[in-house]
Amino acid sequence: MQLSKQHISKIIPHEGLEIPSESLFALPEKVLQFGTGVLLRALPDYFIDKANKQGVFNGRIVVVKSTESDSSAFDRQDGLFTICIRGVERGNLVFENCINASISRVLSAKSEWDKILLCAHNPALTVVISNTTEVGIQLVDDNIRDTPPVSFPGKLLAFLFERYLAFNGLPSSGLVILPTELIADNGKTLQSILQALAKQHNLSEAFIHWMNHSNTFCNTLVDRIVPGKPNSSEVAKIQDDLGYTDELLTVSEVFRLWAIEGDEKVKAVLSFYQADDGVKIVPDIMMFKELKVRLLNATHTLMCGTAFLSGFDLTRTSTLDPIFGAFTKKLMQSEIAPAIPYFIDEKLKITFAESVIDRFANPAVDHAWQSVALQYSSKMKMRCLPLLTQHYTFSQEPPVLFATCFAAFLLYVKAVKSENGKFFGVSNGLDYEIKDDNAGYFHSIWSANTPQTVVDIVLRNSDLWGAPLHLLPGFQNMVIQQLISFLQNGVKNTVEELV
Repeated sequence: MQLSKQHISKIIPHEGLEIPSESLFALPEKVLQFGTGVLLRALPDYFIDKANKQGVFNGRIVVVKSTESDSSAFDRQDGLFTICIRGVERGNLVFENCINASISRVLSAKSEWDKILLCAHNPALTVVISNTTEVGIQLVDDNIRDTPPVSFPGKLLAFLFERYLAFNGLPSSGLVILPTELIADNGKTLQSILQALAKQHNLSEAFIHWMNHSNTFCNTLVDRIVPGKPNSSEVAKIQDDLGYTDELLTVSEVFRLWAIEGDEKVKAVLSFYQADDGVKIVPDIMMFKELKVRLLNATHTLMCGTAFLSGFDLTRTSTLDPIFGAFTKKLMQSEIAPAIPYFIDEKLKITFAESVIDRFANPAVDHAWQSVALQYSSKMKMRCLPLLTQHYTFSQEPPVLFATCFAAFLLYVKAVKSENGKFFGVSNGLDYEIKDDNAGYFHSIWSANTPQTVVDIVLRNSDLWGAPLHLLPGFQNMVIQQLISFLQNGVKNTVEELV
């Protein structure tokens, strides 16, 4: 039995499975969504569905499919799909299956552009959501009168212009626009591109004024690990437990965050925020960016070499190890959290840090340290060095754990051989590829210098780091001390001594 409206009443309810009421299918279409990907299904669509089931938002989603990918699964299943939530929350295992009924239909931009434009005439429509990858929000040569325009901004501008004409520029016909692409200031960037496109197409000043003042372009931040559809054997097991087949089966972690920059007017439109505290509508989302980049991403980066060189392949295995789990928590609590270069309430830092530990330990996500190590040096610069410089604004003592992790980074990028332009290190008797644009630079330094000199040269390289790190009090000596300990005693033993 395949998941569909026809079969929804035949699905046998059981613990761990949430089945939607058929009354949800009659809700009006309030959202236009550009994109069919798993992140949209597991985050915005999850929140909207949850709110609908609580009687809060009461609106469904029209999805625009811009790629050539097959959308027949959505048609066969009437837009229904299952989100399988797996993970750890506050130390407890979470196992939930939820049939999502938020999508009313999926339209192809290539073959059904007229139907998409017709949605602009719907007075109930209030929200636009997008996730077209970071490449999607760019200004390119486009013609908004094509069917359809080539780019996502072109499609959106054509849609907004159609709505402007349909409602004669009525101010109340404006929309709340929520791009979720992972670029800085995604809402404002999208708005500026639309302004440029509107001028290129000689659209009226009256329309441009309506676009800028009647519509609200919100900066947003999304955060949820969504591996997507599991392998065939796992799918078979899940579907056997569920009692039906689902071609759109989506697995997600427990943690969810959708931070939206907005005011009370935006809150009134996005009433689905009331259904889940994972939606944060605030005047400034910078603190959520800082929490994610520093406590999640920077911790990942700093722990990467330390854990991998100690024999751990996955973030989960190192986090669950008593020694390395304690090291990770201590690094976050004593050195990263106090050095976040933005004022954030201490309780919020602690809560977010605890959620990060849960996410690292998620048994349903195999996150390899080797994947985290991709472009290690640039991640170290962008995510971690602001923490180091901020640390020295309130302390002249070097951050010991940070220095330990930096020493592990230097040891990780020590190549023992190069082949066909690729560089390889060795850990626990096995070779690994160093996938970093600066791998050749580190190889040349390591091949001609002592460990002490390597540290000195690297820390002096202002072009690499944006600042001369050797001038930070005690930092260079601490990195050298830990690097020598790694070489003499091993990384794992050195970390155990610290904990």
